[in-house]
Amino acid sequence: MSDKVSQVRTFEVLTATATAAGKLVFGIFAALAEFERALISERTVAGLVSARARGRQGGRPFKMTAAKLRLAMASMGQPETKVGDLCQELGITRQTLYRHVSPKGELRPDGAKLLSRT
Repeated sequence: MSDKVSQVRTFEVLTATATAAGKLVFGIFAALAEFERALISERTVAGLVSARARGRQGGRPFKMTAAKLRLAMASMGQPETKVGDLCQELGITRQTLYRHVSPKGELRPDGAKLLSRT
């Protein structure tokens, strides 16, 4: 059997910003980091533009759909409708319902915006 010996060597790097050489190294690393960040940003924007061109839209899908909105408008216009039951049936929260439809079943601005998208 042979014994294996491992050695670790470290090199001191000039990181002291008090010296001219340290300031130079620090400035170079800062410029490289800024350049890398700009490249990442450009690639991200290009990817989003490409995805939109293919018809893909990012973000979370809306809970309220046009079909759910029409059903909610018809149901809210009836006095026997229980809001909690309607929300549970549609799979939305009370806040989402009232954001799109008034208690009388009338369309609110967010509801009109939703219907105009379809």
